[in-house]
Amino acid sequence: AALQALKRKKRYEKQLSQIDGTLSTIEFQREALENSHTNTEVLKNMGYAAQAMKKVHENMDLNKIDDLMQDITEQQDVAQEISDAISNRAGFGDEFDEDELMAELEELEQEELNKGMRNVRLPSVPSTSLPSRPGKLLLAGRFTFLMVKTCSSTRKRAEDEDEMKKLAAWAS
Repeated sequence: AALQALKRKKRYEKQLSQIDGTLSTIEFQREALENSHTNTEVLKNMGYAAQAMKKVHENMDLNKIDDLMQDITEQQDVAQEISDAISNRAGFGDEFDEDELMAELEELEQEELNKGMRNVRLPSVPSTSLPSRPGKLLLAGRFTFLMVKTCSSTRKRAEDEDEMKKLAAWAS
């Protein structure tokens, strides 16, 4: 009886192993079917999406889209120009060309310089005879030149300062 029970046990274990294998195969097949069904649904939905996108894009033309984008860009540029025009100060000294103003200022300075030069007194020519030695003449000439230069540069500096004060008063 023990031997019969052992044989039965082995047979049942074999059947259990076969049933377990069958169940594993069935479970594998079930999962494969589920995956196939999922793949079919995904593929079907992708087809629907492709058809929907085709339908949406039927009315769209790339040239029309490019034209539309150019129109939008142009309108944004116009809006920017309008904004710039509104934000700029209107007529507060911007209507003059700076180069022209600088040229006119230089002309006025040159006129003033010319007027100042008309009032410059040149030293008179000595009426006495020149010394016989050239060294003394050269030294006297240098001294006279330095005196004239020093006086004129001091006078010029004072005139320039006066002109700057007048210009500052006129500008303010």
